[in-house]
Amino acid sequence: MTKTILVTGASSGFGRRISETLAASGHTLVATMRATETKNLEHARSLRDAGLYVVDLDVTDTRSVEAAVSHVIENIGKIDVVVNNAGVASAGVSEAFSDAQMAKLFDVNVLGLQRVTRAVLPSMRAQGSGLIVNIGSILGRVTFPFFGIYGASKFAVEALSESYRYELSQLGIDVTLVQPSAYPTQMYASADQPTDLARVESYGAVGQIPAAMFEQFMSMLSGDDAPNPQDIADAVASLVDQPAGQRAARLVVGNGFGADQINATTEPVQAQTLEALGLSHLALVKAA
Repeated sequence: MTKTILVTGASSGFGRRISETLAASGHTLVATMRATETKNLEHARSLRDAGLYVVDLDVTDTRSVEAAVSHVIENIGKIDVVVNNAGVASAGVSEAFSDAQMAKLFDVNVLGLQRVTRAVLPSMRAQGSGLIVNIGSILGRVTFPFFGIYGASKFAVEALSESYRYELSQLGIDVTLVQPSAYPTQMYASADQPTDLARVESYGAVGQIPAAMFEQFMSMLSGDDAPNPQDIADAVASLVDQPAGQRAARLVVGNGFGADQINATTEPVQAQTLEALGLSHLALVKAA
């Protein structure tokens, strides 16, 4: 069945591939991004030329988010699926990131997801159905040294996704989380670096690890055997096509570094927690 799908961060990377893949499957695709008349003008133009509906949306601006969602509902009539994809990355000695840098990253990766979700939920609740797909990371389950700031934001996305999944289940709204491994996208190539270089230098040889680690990381992602970002788009398309209530709470894509094992281990723990709270019924999505 054809659905109206809104994707954030659709100018490039995962968001671009997700948008194009879902549009090719016949869905009405709303590709959103910020700065459609300036920085992302060419991206917006090429997506429009391909038949996608492009809307300006800045996940860090509540008014922008609410205006974009209202525009889609007024002009298309509904939003069936939201893919919270917009995100930024960081890598380096955690202590050397300023509080402003950390706040900026969380503003996109965590608060941005919350802004978009809050904006679309009233219409989904009114229609008694919907799907929210959050793009997290395996770094929301396992920890790499020097990716602590980014990982912290993705751990937060884990908690938000799981709680929303329970809270919305009886309203006919499904929530699922995609956990990608490392893939060659612009987000990783432009990952934020710490600004306090004096603190990096104070770490001595340890402070030099992130640069070497990131160089090896980027080399791996540019080699002949590099993982294909299309994997993420295909995973999202599969989730969209699945019936409500049958989607996994979490889906690892790529080399999980043990994230899939953590998912399997924590699933029964969560079930026991819900049972202890007398809320087991929230684990299953109520049919529309």
